[in-house]
Amino acid sequence: MMRWRSGFATGFLALTVVACKEKAPENLAPTASALAPAAPAAAEALPLSVDSAASSVKFLMDSPLEKIDGDAPGSVTGDLYVVPGDLTKSTGLIKIDLNKLTLYQQKRQDEQGEYGERTKNDTQNAHARDWLQIVPHEGEVTPEQVEMNRWVEFKLEKLETATPDVAAMSGAERKVSATVSGDFRLHGRKAKKSAKLELVFKYAGEKLESVTVKSVEPVPVKLEEFEVHPRDASGKFVKTVTEVIATNLKGKLSNEAPITFEFVAKVK
Repeated sequence: MMRWRSGFATGFLALTVVACKEKAPENLAPTASALAPAAPAAAEALPLSVDSAASSVKFLMDSPLEKIDGDAPGSVTGDLYVVPGDLTKSTGLIKIDLNKLTLYQQKRQDEQGEYGERTKNDTQNAHARDWLQIVPHEGEVTPEQVEMNRWVEFKLEKLETATPDVAAMSGAERKVSATVSGDFRLHGRKAKKSAKLELVFKYAGEKLESVTVKSVEPVPVKLEEFEVHPRDASGKFVKTVTEVIATNLKGKLSNEAPITFEFVAKVK
């Protein structure tokens, strides 16, 4: 038996495991390369570009003894093609840069105690990058794979709303509730995801200038579905998240990382 020890000092990546012919992860989403760029679905679609500086992506992994949250400010890029007269014809491709992700944690001794101070741990963040495979390792993770894994993508395929004609509304700000669905790609794997959104369209007279997109509830993302697992110092797979939670990190880690986001897209 070969022993791998990874010095995850705290929380999310606090890992000391023994691996011996671990079985391959199951229930994986299909593999996928980068998603194709979005294209307008109607001739009257207006092209909008995401203002990265005004974007924010967060997640919270809430477990009984530790809270792990991630913050990726300024990480969203991409394009939308919006049809103000019929929002259901809108399309788009949004990308999130994982290089801008920072992890923080709060710990407590037991389920009745208070959580401590929210802190950042450099070792924890370094190992998170290995779990996501956005650091090259000779023989395991190539620079090309790093660049591919760096980007999380969502391609808008369907938008549903009770108020599709925002052009018929009045005012400088026009608020719409919607549900979007499409392909979600993370760590080289792709699955269908949906998100409930609040859309705020900003107009100058009758001219659309921008739209603010904000999730109104977290979007669940299971780490194992996208093959995000513990890896050793050389980048090799060690154990599944489920196995680690059942042993070393019971009560300290969740298999699900719900995501929230907000960004502004401006008419080109």
